[in-house]
Amino acid sequence: MLRDSSVVSMSPEVMGGTPVFAGTRVPLETLFDYLKAGESIDDFLEGFPTVTREQVVGLLEEAGQKFINPKVA
Repeated sequence: MLRDSSVVSMSPEVMGGTPVFAGTRVPLETLFDYLKAGESIDDFLEGFPTVTREQVVGLLEEAGQKFINPKVA
């Protein structure tokens, strides 16, 4: 995954190591909770203005690649 990248950060000093959007304290799980509840990406971004659209798109693209085009070992 995009661990410690421009999209995702994991550090014991930030939210106890929970994966968050880089440069924020917003857990990735919060985005998925919004989407599961039927909310839009725009709704999420409005509620969490420290997260950029590029970060959300980057996370979704990376997650999609893991499932759509998995590398063959």
